[in-house]
Amino acid sequence: MTGLRYVYAVCRPFGTPLQAELTGVGGAPPGLLHHHGLVAVVSTVPEADFGEQALKAHLEDLDWLAATARAHQGVIDALTTVTTPLPLRLATVFRDDSAVRTMIEAREDDFRALLDRLEGRVEWGVKVFVESEPAEPAEAAPAAPARPASGRDYLRRRRDRGLAREETWQRAEGFARSLHERLAERAEDVRLHPPQNSALSGATGQNVLNAAYLVSRAHSEEFVELVDRTKGEAPGIRVELTGPWAAYSFTGNTGNTEDTGNSEHAGNTGNSGVEVT
Repeated sequence: MTGLRYVYAVCRPFGTPLQAELTGVGGAPPGLLHHHGLVAVVSTVPEADFGEQALKAHLEDLDWLAATARAHQGVIDALTTVTTPLPLRLATVFRDDSAVRTMIEAREDDFRALLDRLEGRVEWGVKVFVESEPAEPAEAAPAAPARPASGRDYLRRRRDRGLAREETWQRAEGFARSLHERLAERAEDVRLHPPQNSALSGATGQNVLNAAYLVSRAHSEEFVELVDRTKGEAPGIRVELTGPWAAYSFTGNTGNTEDTGNSEHAGNTGNSGVEVT
């Protein structure tokens, strides 16, 4: 097998095969590398694209990065349907199978502890947004010039708009806090992420809650139903549910391994799972 090894995730051996048509980064099908009772999910990628210098250049190419991230996530999603994967960072690449085995040996205890903790569990994401105020309809032109509003009237209207926005924001924060408390009671662990920047995410409205919840598969249906019941509780407030995902938010605090000298390059973009450098 020639080329570098792109590693998607580490998991325990599983019996259900992945889809026959599944392809990973660069169009190559993922394979399984068994070692010490663990499995690294890998595919072969060309050094011309994934060698250290080439990869640094590619990571500046947003189109290439987006396509690679989609292919990476497609493999993780497929794994999540059949097992509990520990996702590695996007663009984690090793020289050969031997280097991948060395990585597994170096992190074996951490991997096993995480797999024990996450077995049978998935991540659900919940976001709460204050909807953007609709634009005021244009008024028909008056038949005759209207008398200009006084400065006092102008200031009063500005004050009233500010008070209305503040009231809406406080109501949204209270709703988000209440929802988070209810969801946290049904989750085994929680991560609160910084609010999303709408200019970067493309989402409409202002994000007031951006949270991840670790939920057992057995209780996921109840969790989803609870979120769905809240979606119409507060006018002007939008609730978004995503998942089930591999537990990205609950695998990233295990620290880095020492460099074994065999790692070609470990990327540092996108969602980070188990970190390997």
